[in-house]
Amino acid sequence: MKDLYNKINEKWMRCRKWSETSLIGDIIVNAGRIIFIMTVFLGIYCILNIIESHNTKTPSQDTSSNATTTQNCNVTGINLHGFLTTYIPPHAENDSSFNYDSVSSENIVSSIMTANDDPKIKAIIIETDSAGGTPVAGEEISKAVKNSKKPVVAFIRNQGDSSAYWSISSADRIFASRNSDVGSIGVTQSYLDSTKKNNKDGYTYEQLSSGKFKDSGSVNKTLTSDERALFMRDINIVFNNFVEDVALNRKLPVDKVKAIADGSTVLGEQAKKLGLIDEIGGFTEAKAYVGSLIKEEPSVCW
Repeated sequence: MKDLYNKINEKWMRCRKWSETSLIGDIIVNAGRIIFIMTVFLGIYCILNIIESHNTKTPSQDTSSNATTTQNCNVTGINLHGFLTTYIPPHAENDSSFNYDSVSSENIVSSIMTANDDPKIKAIIIETDSAGGTPVAGEEISKAVKNSKKPVVAFIRNQGDSSAYWSISSADRIFASRNSDVGSIGVTQSYLDSTKKNNKDGYTYEQLSSGKFKDSGSVNKTLTSDERALFMRDINIVFNNFVEDVALNRKLPVDKVKAIADGSTVLGEQAKKLGLIDEIGGFTEAKAYVGSLIKEEPSVCW
């Protein structure tokens, strides 16, 4: 901008000398100055508009935060899509390493609470299409669904597995397609051991830890028998919590749930026979069921 101003000023000085003997020249010079000033102000105006637009831009949210209510809505729709985690970090929008196909329990729980506080909302529908995620996220949603003052109906599209299934197991009614994957009741913390590759590449792992378990699970060191026992202890605790919650939510004997909790999924018809879902169907059937509960035509806002 400074260089541009200097060039324009230099040309203006030349024109000024000429204008001393020319009325037309004087008019041209003054017109040039006016145009330059207007251009500068226009540029400043555009920059300020860009800044304001950036500052007032609504931050992106994960797909669970689409339970927007309007005057015409009496049912809140919530999407449980993708990898389930407890929260989505603020920088995720510009983080190339972040898994964008994710959903957070804190946003879903917030949507459930908002629906409960809205007198216009009579029920909640949760659309599930997720292979799971973290156990805490699944437990948080399951508790929110169970504690909802308004009926919650869930339906499974492609997948309702692992912690995603845990999330909706407490729903008042669960629908799934005949071809949906359902279940996968189990816990895993498996990982890839890179020690042989590191040795081949000439890398050496230097252990600098205050306790023997501090760097447990590092891919760059071989897992010891004590570390394996420690991990399996916690995995089994979470597994039993998962099984007990599903048994309680689905009103099934713990032994029956544990017998099918081998980590595998089943399709819709088998899931119904096992008591993991209630009905075969999708959004249309779930919406119709909600209508029978609230005794009015359901209008869903996502």
